This record gives sequence, structure tokens and C-alpha cells, in this order.
Amino acid sequence: MSISAPVLMVGLMSGTSLDGISAAVVEFSERLPVSVGTQATLRHFVQRPYTPEQRARLQAAMQGGTAQAYCRLQADLGTWLGDAAVEAMQGAGVTSRDVRGIASHGQTLWHEPGHSTWQIGDAARIAERTGCAVVSDFRTRDMAVGGQGAPLVPMADAVLFAHESEWRALQNIGGIGNVTLVPPAREALASLASDASGVQVRAFDTGPGVVVIDGVVQRLFGTPYDTDGALGATGRILEPVVESLLSLSFLGQEPPKSTGRELFTPVFIDAFIAHCTEAGGTPHDVVATATAFTAATIADQYARFVHPVPREVLLSGGGARNPFLVRCIERAFARHGEQAARAVPSVRLFDELFFDAEAKEAVAFALLGYLHLTGRAGNVPAATGARAPRVLGALTPGTELKS
Repeated sequence: MSISAPVLMVGLMSGTSLDGISAAVVEFSERLPVSVGTQATLRHFVQRPYTPEQRARLQAAMQGGTAQAYCRLQADLGTWLGDAAVEAMQGAGVTSRDVRGIASHGQTLWHEPGHSTWQIGDAARIAERTGCAVVSDFRTRDMAVGGQGAPLVPMADAVLFAHESEWRALQNIGGIGNVTLVPPAREALASLASDASGVQVRAFDTGPGVVVIDGVVQRLFGTPYDTDGALGATGRILEPVVESLLSLSFLGQEPPKSTGRELFTPVFIDAFIAHCTEAGGTPHDVVATATAFTAATIADQYARFVHPVPREVLLSGGGARNPFLVRCIERAFARHGEQAARAVPSVRLFDELFFDAEAKEAVAFALLGYLHLTGRAGNVPAATGARAPRVLGALTPGTELKS
């Protein structure tokens, strides 16, 4: 077995939590033959938080706007993404000549499973700012072939983060929660390489990540999120509210499935607060209940749709930084295990085994960009529901002309 020459990629991600832009410089090398696997080394990672004005513009665009507002935001976000890429490259000590390409997810403004999806962030501006080729618009090709366009992270979960001998679940808790259930490494790679198109790798959105928690905190306390889970930890969980919301129709849908802020809207947040208030809840109780609801949806979805029970669940995303949410998830898994007499997976942080979990999705899109540039499929049809594997993304050339 030999190792291929390393390739540098930059991954850019702006997620549903609207915290800011994540930029990762990643080195990929392949253990040849390719079927044996790919290695990823995180060379540098930066996060550029959105200013209040930037965040407000993005939030407003998700609720409505003019053609002029969308046009300007598309261009401006491209500049912000390009700036993040430059900062990451400088931090890694590399230039455009060292980097094979930049993979930019952009920012989702609208996602309608079964029909269409829309991510903004002008790739041409990223290319001009960095000098690098840019791969963007990853989700639309999967949707064109009948997929949900999400989740796309399962390819990285299976290729980069599988356990050597056990089933493992990777639970991301961004604005929206999503899970990938991955078999042992060799089985995962064999499944992706076969006509089964990754049938053993299963993934879907579990429901809210931090979108409801952040929403109620912003409404009631005027801060972007519950720092370290401190607000929720001092509140009382209103269990009847949690139980009533587990009847949400999305939770009963069979995978593949995906969701977004189109479901967990400001109207949903207002109704959630009203429900808690009617049940006698204080503002701290509302935050505690939102946190418990998120945890309950995760455990509920595992009980319904995640089989076999994984040995461990690795948490990543902004929600993994909330200790109260992590405790709620552990309790919710234990409760389901007792009720159904089924095994209870251990809950661990992604950081314990790999790198900074905040970088995980940026690394995942760097991999999808790498696969695009090497002519390989990036979607997992078993996860998205697509009819076939496809090379994902559209290419914007860099600034260096080739003779």
C-alpha cells in the first residue's frame, strides 16, 4: 500500500445557525488503492463571526426581500467568504499556488425538499479574492437526480470518520441536527464503491439543532445564543411541552428527509415561547425546555430510524459546545434505552477523537470539492434519496491562466 501525493483544499461553510463563516485548510492524501481510504489533516482553521448587521441581513433574506437585496447579499457574502479563505490560507502559510481549490457551501436561504434549494455566496468573488479555483453549488445536482440535496456530510463521515470495527453515529448539532450512521470503515468504503451507492451508510436530518434554543434566547434575553448552556441549566424543563412537540409531522417522516429554518421559523419560535408561558414557564424555563426538546428529537429519531444501535455517538457543531444540551442528550438516550430495553450508545465529543469539531463541516465540504476536482461522486444516494451518485458542484476557475 502506498500514499498519494498530498493535495491542499480550503473548505468554507456558513450554516443554519448563522454564527459566522468557518474556513479550513485541509490536506488530503489517499491510501492506494483508493478503496482503502482517504486521510484528511486539518492544517489550519478559522472562524469569522458575522457582525450583527451581516447576521441581520442574512436573517432578513430568509424571510423575504427584494431582487436588489438578494443581488447585493450574493455579492457581499462572496467577498466575506473570500476574506475568510484568505485568512485561513495565511494562517496555514500557503498561497493560491499551493491550493488545488476552494470548496464553498455558501449560505442556504431556502431549502425545499423534493423541489429546490438555494445557496448564495458569489463564487467568482471568492476566486478573484483568493486566486483559486472554486467549487460551489453542491446541493442542486443531487436534487436534480431526485435527492433531497441534504445531508451531504455523510460522504466525509463514511470516508474520514468511520470506526475501525464498530458502528458509529456522527451527530451534528448546527442550526439543524443531522445524523450519519456509519458501519465499520472497510464496510463503509466497500458500500460506497459498490452499486449499492452507500446503502449501509444512512443519514438524515433529525430536526432542530440550536435553531430553537437560539431563537428563544434571542427573543427573551437579547443575546445570540445560550453561552455554555448557562441559561438553560438554571431553568425547569416543561416535560408536557416537550412531549407535545414530539408529534411534529417532520419527526414521523421516514428518511431520507431534510429540513431547515423553513420549518423552525420566527412564527414557530413565538408559538414555542407562548406554549411554555401558558404552562407556567419563566424565561429560563423556556430555554431549558427548548434544549430538552432538541435532545428529545435526537433520541426519538434514533429510536425510530437508527438501526443497529451504534456503539458511540460523536457530537459536533455549535450545540456540542453546550454542556447542558449534551447532558440532556445523554438523559434522553438513557430514557429511550430503558423504555425499549435497547442498548444505550455512549455520547462523546468529536474533538476527543479527531480535530476541532467546529471545523468538521468545512472539512467535509473540502472533501466534496476534492472529489469534484478528481471526478468522483460526492453524494450518498442512500442518505439523500437520489437515484444515482453524482459529481457535485459547479467549477469557477482561478485567476491564473493556463497556456
